[in-house]
Amino acid sequence: MDPLSWPEITIAIAGRLVPVWIALVVTFALSMRFKRRLGLYGKLFDSPIGMLGFGIVMFWVFTAIFADQVITFDPLSQVSRMKNALPGMPHPSGEGYYLLGGDNLARDVFSRVVIGARRVLAIAPAATAFAFIMGITLGLPAGYFGGKFDMALSFLANLVLSFPVILLFYLLVTPEIRVTGIPTMMAAVLFLFPVIFLVILWNSRYFINPMQRNIYVGVTLVFGLWAYSGLAFNADPLGVWSMDPNLLNVFVSVVFVNAPTVFRIVRGIVLDIKTRDYVAAAQTRGEGPWYIMLWEVLPNARGPLIVDFCLRIGYTTILLGTLGFFGLGVSPESPNWGSTINDGRKLLSLYPHPALVPAIALMSLVLGLNLLADGLREESMKD
Repeated sequence: MDPLSWPEITIAIAGRLVPVWIALVVTFALSMRFKRRLGLYGKLFDSPIGMLGFGIVMFWVFTAIFADQVITFDPLSQVSRMKNALPGMPHPSGEGYYLLGGDNLARDVFSRVVIGARRVLAIAPAATAFAFIMGITLGLPAGYFGGKFDMALSFLANLVLSFPVILLFYLLVTPEIRVTGIPTMMAAVLFLFPVIFLVILWNSRYFINPMQRNIYVGVTLVFGLWAYSGLAFNADPLGVWSMDPNLLNVFVSVVFVNAPTVFRIVRGIVLDIKTRDYVAAAQTRGEGPWYIMLWEVLPNARGPLIVDFCLRIGYTTILLGTLGFFGLGVSPESPNWGSTINDGRKLLSLYPHPALVPAIALMSLVLGLNLLADGLREESMKD
């Protein structure tokens, strides 16, 4: 088998990504067809920048979903003859090509980048969502009630934010800190917030309908505490919910670092919105404080929060790449983009492809998230 030329490599990669292209076409077709019924998401398709960003992000999302069909070889397998192989070199077995070459450990760069997308997108959005739930749960009452409660939470948020982010991440994800049990203790606190948020949400919404409220709260407590026991303590008796210790370190670090910033954003928005007429009208009707915060204030703050959520996923992606580059929070053989860039940089002057490809992947995902945030901001300002 002869090596592939760059046009042939491009065609081969495009062929491997056929499931991704189909999913993108279907998503865009359905979204454009029903965009007037989809609220802010539908309005995103009136913004060329937003559509471009959405397309880039969804490309990586679908790549992560269909990674097992897209990859050409096992991303951890090593073939000695393929060490630092150039892009398009045939596999010794004759069953395919290293489309984007091999790294210094003779692993397929293309397959590692594809699987790396799954690793990034499995952590960054979920950890950011947890940080937002924690920030919203604390930021709403801090801004609404004010007083000593607000002063205490604001002081704690400023205390965390006073640390350099990279240094704080470095301290939280080092292997030695796992022995102290600090990540588990942090998880025990941080992972409770989604359960608390949902219980308060249902109780405030259905307070006048006790039967419906009890059903929603009961289901939330059963499933929430079940997931909580597995994720925080790895104590799920059914084995459905669990988290690797390395992943737990990274996850709680992302939540801990991002939550104070979200808290300050939410608090600032609430300080503005609580003076609006519709909040005064809800107070006049006799609505409870949590009902007003969750069902009057929060929906009217969704625009800035959605934009910040997209941007924060991008920041988290960069942080995860930085941690992987320094070999922190992940196993050495993990095909995450940061560690793949680090493995490739050692021979950058001779073989640039092992480091260049994951770096471009990381850059494109963050660019897509930033463009998506710009599009959402542009459309939310029209409301």
